Amino acid sequence: MLTKAPRGTKDILPDEVEKWQFLEREFRKICDIFGYKEIRTPTFEHTELFLRGVGETTDIVEKEMYTFQDKSGRSLTLKPEGTAACARALIEHKLYNQSLPLKLYYIIPGFRYERPQAGRLREFHQFGIEVFGSENPAVDVEVIGMAVKFLKGLGLEDLDLRVNTLGCSNCRPVYKKVLHDYLSSKKGKLCDTCKVRYEKNPLRILDCKNDECKKVIQDSPKILDYLCEDCKGHFTKVKKLLSAIQIEYTVDPMIVRGLDYYTRTVFEIISTDLGAQNTLCGGGRYDGLVEECGGPHIPAAGFGMGIERLIYVLESKGLLSIPKKGIDIFIAVLDDESFETGYKLLFDIREKGLSADIDYMNRSLKGQMKYADKLAAKYTIFIGEDEIKSNFLTVKDLSTGKQQKIGMNEIYEFLYKNIRKGCC
Repeated sequence: MLTKAPRGTKDILPDEVEKWQFLEREFRKICDIFGYKEIRTPTFEHTELFLRGVGETTDIVEKEMYTFQDKSGRSLTLKPEGTAACARALIEHKLYNQSLPLKLYYIIPGFRYERPQAGRLREFHQFGIEVFGSENPAVDVEVIGMAVKFLKGLGLEDLDLRVNTLGCSNCRPVYKKVLHDYLSSKKGKLCDTCKVRYEKNPLRILDCKNDECKKVIQDSPKILDYLCEDCKGHFTKVKKLLSAIQIEYTVDPMIVRGLDYYTRTVFEIISTDLGAQNTLCGGGRYDGLVEECGGPHIPAAGFGMGIERLIYVLESKGLLSIPKKGIDIFIAVLDDESFETGYKLLFDIREKGLSADIDYMNRSLKGQMKYADKLAAKYTIFIGEDEIKSNFLTVKDLSTGKQQKIGMNEIYEFLYKNIRKGCC
């Protein structure tokens, strides 16, 4: 057991990390374009934050949280999602006193105890954004538009955007009662989980993936028919603005998302390459979350995007081939006596801001050249007795095979000029 990672977790090895770093850079770029600033919240929070913020009737809280007591008996939970933690930080540091809207993004690990499958792990990672302070439906559309632009920028063109509205505290209770009444004669056909949901929060039944439950709710009343005038107007504006920026969408009244804090707009971006787990990005509006967590009334909207799922889809489409990142210079030492000179040159080159390495395994010259090739070095510098005596270094361009002598005093200027010219 000591040599195997826990079930549902995964080592991200050096060759894979380059893909993650690429996606993180691209996500940071899009956040910068849209004016979002990074926030970093703790890996664990007080359990009550998720009970109140995420909702006690959600699968996350009921079944999936990693909760533990610390040595003082406090109940703490590894973060299962990013939004509640951002709301807590907003309240604690009174960030709502800044100019609004406050636009944040994060790149986080999350933890949920569930059955591992393609694109879903117990320790997972997320890109996410939050906008605090505005009820304007244009914010909902910005959140959606940013997600779509990011995904399309990675080469994903066949995206299925589905939107819905969950109403507000005025009209949603009316719909919940109508749905509850509709299901009263059909609850015997529901799965065991949905029988509990029927009593606690019947809207959660709309999110069930059980085939029998899907049949039961297929002809159920739709929340779109029970919206108050304000929510109707808000959703109409969202759809109008999506069309204005030429984002195609489908209204799907079955989308409720898996968290209780959502109000009004909810959305999912679907990929057909993930089998049952086909939601690549999800989000919406949660105007009551900050207040529910103990703060003032601050409207909010945002999204979460699973990085593992994103990588899975990109790789399945051949869209994540990252060129191997090599080093600038490899120093090949021809004999033991020359190592000290080569070692000093190694650190001098690094001091100039170029990447360089040397052999530490006492390889033959042939072995060193194979190692330089594995490191994808641009140049090799050979140092031996002749080079030291003549004060000239033998430099080989590994892309062309061209080899030349460069004076020791000119080597830094030569390398910097040629390497920087080749990468710009």
